[in-house]
Amino acid sequence: MDITHLLNRTLEVWRTTTVPDGAGGEETTLVRQADVPAKVDLPAASDRLLAQQAGAAHTHDIYLLPGADVRRGDELRGGGQVFRVGYVVEPSAPVYRKAQAELKQRGD
Repeated sequence: MDITHLLNRTLEVWRTTTVPDGAGGEETTLVRQADVPAKVDLPAASDRLLAQQAGAAHTHDIYLLPGADVRRGDELRGGGQVFRVGYVVEPSAPVYRKAQAELKQRGD
């Protein structure tokens, strides 16, 4: 099964990275890693409820190709939106990856 035809937008992957600050220390910054094809959906109400009960924020499901290098804590950006990845799951057959994410509001 190929999901490529369902991935209707491109998101930028941004990852927190530690870099030298030039004064002997380090600073943390977000670095753009890659662009990935994706499909952004709202999760089912039951999925949102489970996330709330666990103390997690889950506002969107983001479907990706199986080889997409997207990890917990990454930001996915595109179309004026910024999503913070809570975690990534894969089905038993490597058909897709699903990032469960929170849409960040301006000022977050």
